[in-house]
Amino acid sequence: MLAVTSTPTPAAGSGGGFDPIGFVLWPLKWLVELILVAFHALFTFIGMNPTSGLTWVFSIIGLVIVIRAALVPLFVKQIKSQRKMMEIAPELKKIQAKYKGKRDQLSREAMSRETMGLYKKNGTSPVSGCLPILVQMPVFFSLYSVLQTIKANAEAGHGGIFWLTSELTQEFYNAKLFGVASLHESLQGTLEVKPDGWQTTVTIMVTLVVLMIASQFFTQLQIVSKNLSPEAKQGQAYKMQRMMVYVLPFAFVFSGVFFPLGVVIYWFTSNIWTAVQQFMVIRNLPTPGSQAAKEREERLAKRGKALDSHGKIVPMEKYLAEQERLLKEAEELKAAAPKRQQPVNKQRAKKQGVKPTQPRPANPTQPRPANPTQQRPANPTQPRSANQPNPGKPSGPSGGSPTSKS
Repeated sequence: MLAVTSTPTPAAGSGGGFDPIGFVLWPLKWLVELILVAFHALFTFIGMNPTSGLTWVFSIIGLVIVIRAALVPLFVKQIKSQRKMMEIAPELKKIQAKYKGKRDQLSREAMSRETMGLYKKNGTSPVSGCLPILVQMPVFFSLYSVLQTIKANAEAGHGGIFWLTSELTQEFYNAKLFGVASLHESLQGTLEVKPDGWQTTVTIMVTLVVLMIASQFFTQLQIVSKNLSPEAKQGQAYKMQRMMVYVLPFAFVFSGVFFPLGVVIYWFTSNIWTAVQQFMVIRNLPTPGSQAAKEREERLAKRGKALDSHGKIVPMEKYLAEQERLLKEAEELKAAAPKRQQPVNKQRAKKQGVKPTQPRPANPTQPRPANPTQQRPANPTQPRSANQPNPGKPSGPSGGSPTSKS
């Protein structure tokens, strides 16, 4: 059974004042310590040296496995969200072009409504693609806080938040990877203090930073090179993501310099998990029309299988039968559709022996006059002249003017 020490209040900082960040991260730091201590106890139970740096490194790797396994559903959602964001990029571009140059309030509101409607229709949003990272960051900073206070707590004879007792804190402080690299020290601190074997420590940290950059680059490159359809590669979002492939990995240079070695190990292990997990998702659930989807179809064809209309793997015979059935149904629907009757003139109708098609009037809604031979005056509102005959009355017995009298 694990022994624990009395813990300070989570809101208290090192100076006795209120620490808002410590108050927010206290539950996560409690969880991080629990997982670390549990794995340390497990590896000690199977015979590993409890004071060895390698035992604590494996404990950190165990922390990564637990955290990332819990985030698998969010990771799958992230992949699908990124895929949909790339697919709707051309439609987003049309909406932006529609309201280009319109800066009034009504146009902005209309553009926002259409954009949010497009996101809702496709079941995605820009934030959903960042959920795994947003969830991991508090855990990452909690681990950073735990390792950052190891030195101060060990020198003062204190324990951690709850599960790291004073004895375990002292063991963690004295533990060294390969006998030289302390897990609580950063590359910057090592270069400033230069303890015994600091050259080996710097080599280990620089190697980990290079591997972090390489793993992050490979992870991003998988998406933009294999898992995007040709339509998605035409949008502005694709250009931005392509640029981030080469820019984002170098952000780990900062983390490799200033973060403790234990945090660097955690982040590198997390990157390896992401790369492997994403490789499996892209291999088995590729974006339709992408290079990964074509490669998957080729692999299935070599095994005598294919994907049916519902996306399920079926034998090739069943797939061909389904395609033949769908083609037959499409031809039947086309044959049953009403055909538009072409107009036939009199000469052509006489040759074919059919009734000619009567041409429709230019304006079918306008009623025809009762007497087709009757002509209306050019301007009905204009008064007639005195010598103009009245078309509605006879001109007299002899056809002369009605005004002439004998």
